Amino acid sequence: MSTGSPPCCRLPQVARILRELLGDACTPFYAAAGHKGAGHKGAVEDRDPLYYSQQSPNPWTDLFIWALLLNRGEMAMYCWEMAPDAVAGALAAASILRQLSHLEQEAQEAAAMKELAAKFEGLAIGMVGECYRSSEHWVLQLLVRRSCLWGGATCLQLARQADARSFFAHDAVQVLLTQNWWGEMNRGTPVWQLLLTFFCPLLIFTNLITFRRSTEEEGSPEPLGTMELNSIDVNEKSSTRGSLEGPDVVGSPATQCDSKDWLQRWHWFWGAPVTTFLGNVVMYLFFLLLFAYVLLLDFAPPPPEGPHGPEVLLYLWVFSLLCEELRQGCFAGHQPLPQRICAYLSDSWNQLDLTALLLFLMGAICRMSSWTYESGRTVLCLDFMVFTLRLIHIFAVNKNLGPKLIIVGKMVKDVFLFLFFLAVWLVAYGVTTEGLLHPHDQRLPWIFRRVFYRPYLQIFGQIPQEEMDAALMKATNCTGSAAEDCASTYANWLVLVLLVVFLLVANILLLNLLIAMFSYTFSKVQGNSDIYWRSQRYSLILEYLSRPALAPPFILLSHLYTLLRPRTRCSRSRHFSLELSEEQDGQLLTWEAVQKENHLVALRRQKRESDTERLKRTSQKMDQALKQLAEIRESERHLKSLENQMEYCTQALSWVVDALAQSDLGKKHQDPPMLRKE
Repeated sequence: MSTGSPPCCRLPQVARILRELLGDACTPFYAAAGHKGAGHKGAVEDRDPLYYSQQSPNPWTDLFIWALLLNRGEMAMYCWEMAPDAVAGALAAASILRQLSHLEQEAQEAAAMKELAAKFEGLAIGMVGECYRSSEHWVLQLLVRRSCLWGGATCLQLARQADARSFFAHDAVQVLLTQNWWGEMNRGTPVWQLLLTFFCPLLIFTNLITFRRSTEEEGSPEPLGTMELNSIDVNEKSSTRGSLEGPDVVGSPATQCDSKDWLQRWHWFWGAPVTTFLGNVVMYLFFLLLFAYVLLLDFAPPPPEGPHGPEVLLYLWVFSLLCEELRQGCFAGHQPLPQRICAYLSDSWNQLDLTALLLFLMGAICRMSSWTYESGRTVLCLDFMVFTLRLIHIFAVNKNLGPKLIIVGKMVKDVFLFLFFLAVWLVAYGVTTEGLLHPHDQRLPWIFRRVFYRPYLQIFGQIPQEEMDAALMKATNCTGSAAEDCASTYANWLVLVLLVVFLLVANILLLNLLIAMFSYTFSKVQGNSDIYWRSQRYSLILEYLSRPALAPPFILLSHLYTLLRPRTRCSRSRHFSLELSEEQDGQLLTWEAVQKENHLVALRRQKRESDTERLKRTSQKMDQALKQLAEIRESERHLKSLENQMEYCTQALSWVVDALAQSDLGKKHQDPPMLRKE
């Protein structure tokens, strides 16, 4: 390539980079540029791309992306201020910069990218706060609106891609999540009313379950019409609270219900995610009860005697759970299948579900044979423990228990670190004492028990002194087979010393170290646990929005209905996504631009009034004053030097005048008399 030729970098290459950085939150950028090269990537660079003859939707957005990819922070900030769609742009910038920071090899550049990403996340949070103070109704639409400039992604999708936990912790986002969690039901409905209605559905048509009422008509935000920007009220807060039902509305309000709205009431109750969650929890408890009953009371021998009816029902129930996991992993979402599977496996709860299902399958296969019947029973008993631990997931929805669950998850890592240190001492102490006390024992099960199990129990105070102290050992004839059980007393004093040292290190040092680690983790995570929980709440609500309303094992009916009508898109999957017309989208962006200007003005005012800025201005004034004072001192020094020189010159001139005067007087005295007479 010659020196004057442009760099060989086409927009399809930029599109692939953005796809890697933003994931599947956005549709591919510059899709028109790569349309000709579909099917073979190399053909894109060999043809004239379409974007040469097409106009960009917004050049400021393109410049903004370019500045982000080159890590030019000031230019990116200026382009963000000039470009529309401020909240989505700030979240997309945070996502791009955080992904780039992971690829950056230089630590200083990576730190600068992370700092800039945090700055853009703060701008997004500030913008949402400014919009929320202006109008709650409009900001809820802004959060779920599909952005044309950012590949049809919503603000919530971009925030999830950017891992912006603080953004999800904002009150506006939590209001949105709460509205979708309760659907059209009153959010203050007690749990006992939901449970009672769940078991007796006819209570839906009574006043036991109340639904939200609104006089607002179903549709998009109120039009601005011919209103000018100066007349938009940016201070009045709307009290409208919608529920984001349907593809074209953010708050489809519930009309006043009467006796004729039975079908609508039925749909509102069973269509709410809180009902789906409650149904899954109740049916999961019944599943655990059935599992326990089969293991304890009705685990029949292999065929032809068993399995009996309850066990067959258990197998059907687990099959429904397996179908639901396959639906979540392979058929949920619009990404390619490998990406859907990777996203599914990245969740620890999904990994636990797969482990439980695989153990159940293994145990069910083993129990069908008389040779492996007991092994199958053992595997199923262990699997019951795994299924029961899965029940902890229901705590995530609770406001008080959810943050504590996050703290427990962080402490589990501390436990594994503690077990590593403890295992080193257990092996060192256990092998040494076993070699000193039982040098002739060749039974491996007993050796492993005394090497690992006995030292572990000694930590909790279970010390068998009659087996370790020679003074307390019973006299035994150490002959024949009894010689294996007889402890050696040759170096018993060393065994007692090692016991003291082990208890000192394990009970005092390591256990207190574990307590200190727990305290540090608790104090560190406690302040941010609420933010973590609020960000995870979005994933939980999104999961139950996409789930069928029926809980296992009845969920098989929903799966069968989906298979029979694969093209039918359930309205529940359209939550958190809002399609607006071009006019409505323009009105919303205009309102957002006004809020952005207000927010930037407030930031500049806050920056001017901040203590740091005041100190900076004071420091600048002091520097100017010191500079002027230094100039004055320099002028005074220069003037003083001139005065000294003038004084010296004056003295020199006076000396010269005196010298000349004395010289003239001397000449008069030395003239001859003749001349003097004349």
